[in-house]
Amino acid sequence: MTSLAARWVALATTPLVWLSATLLIYLAAQWAYERSRLAWLNPVLTSIAVVAALLLLTRTPYSAYFEATRFIHFLLGPATVALAVPLYERIARLRHMLGPVTVGLALGGITAILSAVAIGRALGASRPTLLSLAPKSVTTAIAMGVSEKIGGIPSLTAVLVILTGIIGAISADALFRLLRIHDDSIRGFAIGLASHGIGTARAFQMSAETGAFSGLGMGLNGVFTALVLPLLVDLVGGLW
Repeated sequence: MTSLAARWVALATTPLVWLSATLLIYLAAQWAYERSRLAWLNPVLTSIAVVAALLLLTRTPYSAYFEATRFIHFLLGPATVALAVPLYERIARLRHMLGPVTVGLALGGITAILSAVAIGRALGASRPTLLSLAPKSVTTAIAMGVSEKIGGIPSLTAVLVILTGIIGAISADALFRLLRIHDDSIRGFAIGLASHGIGTARAFQMSAETGAFSGLGMGLNGVFTALVLPLLVDLVGGLW
């Protein structure tokens, strides 16, 4: 038994093991979702749960796992930039919707911030928790930076961002049906604005246009929140 544990420790330090495991788990989760089409079997949610269980089972520190899968983290940058390609193919549609997009960004971005803070206050959350909640609809890298700048807890913000994205990805389709929203560009922009990258991955499963406008919403809301949230904290500090 000791020999087996020693072999696992040696194997777990090899980057290829966790990198391969992560990719295989995601592919299996994607397969399960496509076969079932159950919203709660979202591939990101399933993958996070399985990987977390494996880390706990093998007593592997997250720092070791992150180091082994650093290549996936590196690819997030090019993947985000690549979101501009399907959007560029729809540039004429974007020009036509410039006004609604601008208004939707302002109202949606402010609503995402203030609604999170209002719910947190109603539940008795502390000031640092409220400040950590405020940027929860922005992609993780930006949200953590904004959270640190305004006095939040970046690690807590990262968890809240992931939860927000997963909830948005799971509930978006049913919510759009309930509200009778069928325009792919509107659906996509709303998903990206509220649920950032995880929601955008789900949007591309709906259609290319939904994914393209979700990428737009994610990017614009990241910039908007990074600029506006620190000003809101200074101007209406009593809310926090």
